[in-house]
Amino acid sequence: MIFWIITSALGFVIALTLGLVLLRSRPQAEPAAAYDLRVYRDQLKDVDRDLERGVIGEADATRIRTEVSRRILTADSQLQAGRARSGQSHRITVVMAILIGAITVGGSLWLYRTLGAPGYGDLGLSQRIEIATELRANRPDQAVAEANLPPAKPPAELGAEYLTLLERLRETVATRPDDAQGQALLARHEAATGNFAAAHAAQAQVLRLRGDAATAEDYGNYVDMLVLAAGGYVSPTAEAALREVLARDPENGPGRYYWGLMMGQTGRPDLAFRIWNSLLRDSPADAPWTPPLRAQIVEMAMRAGVDFELPAAQTAPGPSAADVAAAGEMDEADRTQMIRGMVQGLSDRLATEGGAPPEWARLINALGVLGDTDRARAIHRNAQQVFAGNDAALGVIDAAARQAGVLQ
Repeated sequence: MIFWIITSALGFVIALTLGLVLLRSRPQAEPAAAYDLRVYRDQLKDVDRDLERGVIGEADATRIRTEVSRRILTADSQLQAGRARSGQSHRITVVMAILIGAITVGGSLWLYRTLGAPGYGDLGLSQRIEIATELRANRPDQAVAEANLPPAKPPAELGAEYLTLLERLRETVATRPDDAQGQALLARHEAATGNFAAAHAAQAQVLRLRGDAATAEDYGNYVDMLVLAAGGYVSPTAEAALREVLARDPENGPGRYYWGLMMGQTGRPDLAFRIWNSLLRDSPADAPWTPPLRAQIVEMAMRAGVDFELPAAQTAPGPSAADVAAAGEMDEADRTQMIRGMVQGLSDRLATEGGAPPEWARLINALGVLGDTDRARAIHRNAQQVFAGNDAALGVIDAAARQAGVLQ
C-alpha cells in the first residue's frame, strides 16, 4: 500500500508541475486595446484643456470629442472580446492540465499493473535466490497440501463390482503387509479410483519392502501419486523421492519434468526453464510428459525473462489411402508394422494437439493389443494428468487401460 501511495504522489506532483507550466505560459503583456483606451481618454482631457485656453473653437472640440468617443467605443469592444477569448483559453488550459494529470497518473499506474509486478520489490539476483531458497525450505509438507484439497471421489464408470473387488484387495493386502507385489497392485488401483493419498501410501510400502532394489520407475510412480494427491504441488516428500529417481536414472523424463516444476513453484523459474528446455529437446513427441511440458514451458520462459519460441512439434505422417488398401494384401509382419505406424501417428497427434478421451482410450487399447503394455501404462498416466478432475473422461480411459491389461 505504501508503494502505491508514493507512486501516486509522485505522479500527482509531476502532473501538477506540468499544469502550472501550462497555466503560466499564457501571455502576460497588456492588450493593445487597453493601451488605446488610455490614449483616447487622455485625448478627451486634452480637448477640454485646449478649449479652455482658446486654442480650438467649440465646433472643433465637438467634432474631436465625437471622433475620439467613437474610437473609445471601438477599443472597448475589442478589449471585451479579447477578455472573452482569454477566459475561454484559460478554461481550455485548465481542462488540458487536468487531462494531462489524469493521463500521467492513471496511465502510469495502468502500465505498471500491466507490465510490472505489483507487490514485489526491486530485488537483486542474490536477494531473489535467497528468498527462493527460504521459500523452498519452508514450503508446506505433503499432509498440509492434501488437507487443503477436497476428498477424492471414484469415477462413476468404475461400477459397483470393481469397487467391491478393490475393497477385497484392500482387505487382503492388510493381512499381508509385507507382500510388495500386493502393495504395488493396490497402489495402482487406488490411483485408478482417484484416491491418490491411499495410492502413495501403498507405494511407500513397496519402496520400503524393495529397499535398495527399488527402481527409478518405483520411485517415479511414488512421485506421480504424491504430486497428484497434492493437486500438482511438489512437496518436500516428493522432492526426496525425486532425488532417488534421478540418482538411479539421471535422464529420467518424468523426474526431470517434476524437478523443473518444483523449481518453478519455489521461485526459480530460471532453473525450471533450463531443465524443461533441455528435456523438451531430448524428448520424443510421444513421451507422456511432452504435452504438459509444451503447455507450460512458454509461461515459464516468460517468468524467467527468456525470449523463447516453442519449436514446432515433431509429427509422423499417417498412412495414405493406398497404404490402407494394401494392408489386406500384407503378410502378418508387414501388417503389424503398418498398425504400429498408425498407432504412432495417433500418439504424435495426441501429444501435440491433444484429443478427446475416446482417442486416448483407443491409443491405450491399441498399445495393449500390440503387447506394448509399458508404453500403454505411460500413456495412461499421462492421460490421468491431462484429464485430472474429469471423472467421465477418466472412466473411459481407465476402462481402456483395464482392457489393455494396464489396470487389473
